Amino acid sequence: MAHQVSIFAENKPGRIEKLTRLFTEASINIRAITISSANGFGVIKVLVDQPHEAFEILRSQGIPSYLQEVIAVIMEDLPGGLHRVAEVLAENSINIEDAYGFVVASGKKAILIIQVESQPRAQSVLERNNFQLLTDEEIYKY
Repeated sequence: MAHQVSIFAENKPGRIEKLTRLFTEASINIRAITISSANGFGVIKVLVDQPHEAFEILRSQGIPSYLQEVIAVIMEDLPGGLHRVAEVLAENSINIEDAYGFVVASGKKAILIIQVESQPRAQSVLERNNFQLLTDEEIYKY
């Protein structure tokens, strides 16, 4: 199982700087980040090498955040790579609620981070279809 940290923040200058400073001071490496906002507030999702520690640092600073289980699946970094994952999940009536990805070896491998309603079921379906799922530690080996 992999984890991401979701951070809730007002959309103002300096918010990202504060988070990245806290992580830098704690030697926490960010592997991926997404930022979305609406009506002056945002959600920042980070995939870090020490998710539990990152979450505790944010909590100790009074920063609203949430440690969340996600599925990290290796896919081919080729046309159709994402389609293969989406197809398997759709065939099994599993909805992707949120997702982002990043390339680890151009033209070879990418990692897709997904959130679904039924994590255990989605994991089982993906593993039965020969997808490799990663833990927090394994994400950083690529």
